[in-house]
Amino acid sequence: MEMRYTQSFLRDLRKLQPANYQQIYDFVFVDFARNLPLHSLPELRQLDSEGIFYRFTFEGYLIGIEVKGEIVKFLRAIAMPDV
Repeated sequence: MEMRYTQSFLRDLRKLQPANYQQIYDFVFVDFARNLPLHSLPELRQLDSEGIFYRFTFEGYLIGIEVKGEIVKFLRAIAMPDV
């Protein structure tokens, strides 16, 4: 599986507090890089009818991804809204 990262995702990471940054960094760049299956992502939700855009939650953050074949592109990492 090939992974890519958008500029918006990398900007979102830089804005995080150091502890949150490290948790998300380790998950995305280390754990996920070890070919973690997509279906095991926490609270994975499909966002479109084509099955390209998804989001999942991790440590209080919503992480948006785009999946095209064997390419996973990380789009955004934003704090979960208070409901």
